[in-house]
Amino acid sequence: MKTILVPTEPNARMRSTLETALLVAREFKSYIEGFAVRVAVPNVVAMDVAPSGSLAFLEQENTEAARQSRELFEDFMREHGVSRSRQPQNAPTYGWRIVDLVGHRGRVFDLIVIGRPSDDPDGPHMSTFEDLLFESGRPILLAPPIPPAHIGRNVLIAWNCSTEQARATAAAMPFLARAEKVTIIAIDAATVPGPSAEEMVENLKLHGIEADTIALKGDNRTAGSVILDRARALGCDLVVKGAYTQSRLRQSSAAPPVIF
Repeated sequence: MKTILVPTEPNARMRSTLETALLVAREFKSYIEGFAVRVAVPNVVAMDVAPSGSLAFLEQENTEAARQSRELFEDFMREHGVSRSRQPQNAPTYGWRIVDLVGHRGRVFDLIVIGRPSDDPDGPHMSTFEDLLFESGRPILLAPPIPPAHIGRNVLIAWNCSTEQARATAAAMPFLARAEKVTIIAIDAATVPGPSAEEMVENLKLHGIEADTIALKGDNRTAGSVILDRARALGCDLVVKGAYTQSRLRQSSAAPPVIF
């Protein structure tokens, strides 16, 4: 995880996202790059509003938001003593870039860190998350609203035998290799045909990673709720989950970070 991309916007949860990214960067001595998330300009403008005026207003908003985003990002890095450089160092470094296509930029990074999407119109936005998820092809770490004390010491793998979960687990290998404890859970009502949790344990063992397995019975809750409840009960600080094979994970301020 030597390169980390952080989409930045001036919202209340951004500081927690930056704290989470810096936690990972300190562990792996990573380069963190920030960029400003732009508000999409609509293709259709209401007939009673002058199109040129509307577009100019939206562009002005984007310009101001980008200025605030850069200021927030760079002030945070300076506050935490992170040096500005793209050259490999024995400590985290940072940089800033102007980006038009969010998902495309993510393709050349090891990890993308973004706040959990919410209904708050100020963000983080679900559209940004989905663009990164479907266009970047890279793992995404969802930062919780309250920054964690550490990430990746006690890891939960939500194994459902799927291709998505296999990719997420492979992407999380740098975390798994450093973890003090790894637990694989499988919910019998939320799996697809594929290798069992025990087979994944065998694979991880060949990488020098020991893991325990827990088989759970399905109930009337969503798989995401069961996963997060078990993660909290086990004291996990990271959940590894493939995106969208099952229902989206429930939003919770107490939930650990999730890597997709």
